[in-house]
Amino acid sequence: MTQLTLARADDLDRLSRLVGDCHAERGIDQTEEGRRAALAPLMEGSPHGAVYLIGPGRAPIGYVVLVFGWSVAQGGLTGTVEEIYIRPGVRQRGIGSEVLTSLPKALAGAGLIALHAEPDRGDERALRFFSRLKFVPGPGSERMTRAL
Repeated sequence: MTQLTLARADDLDRLSRLVGDCHAERGIDQTEEGRRAALAPLMEGSPHGAVYLIGPGRAPIGYVVLVFGWSVAQGGLTGTVEEIYIRPGVRQRGIGSEVLTSLPKALAGAGLIALHAEPDRGDERALRFFSRLKFVPGPGSERMTRAL
């Protein structure tokens, strides 16, 4: 089973490098300072989200960022997969699927009632990935939801 560790402040350097790699791959232009400023509150206990390192804490192979919200229509606390990234050399091994199968189970125990994902428009591979993991598209939206 793939190890998930809640990222803490002392993980900021490792995490910032991974996020930089992810953003470079996706064409997201962000400075190191901006990246660190966005990550730090999540790693210091902000109620707005959390970051999990994927794999060994000292040498993670990826990460997942969740942000939290509230849905009246769905009846409570929800989470959105803001980013999920697996290093290219270890992709296609089921790690992402394992993460998004085990994480909802743990989050449901903490009161989360749904997990959302918002794949890029037209990204058929991401749509198939999230569909396999029981995320369903919302009406008229790119957002996909998995009830917990």
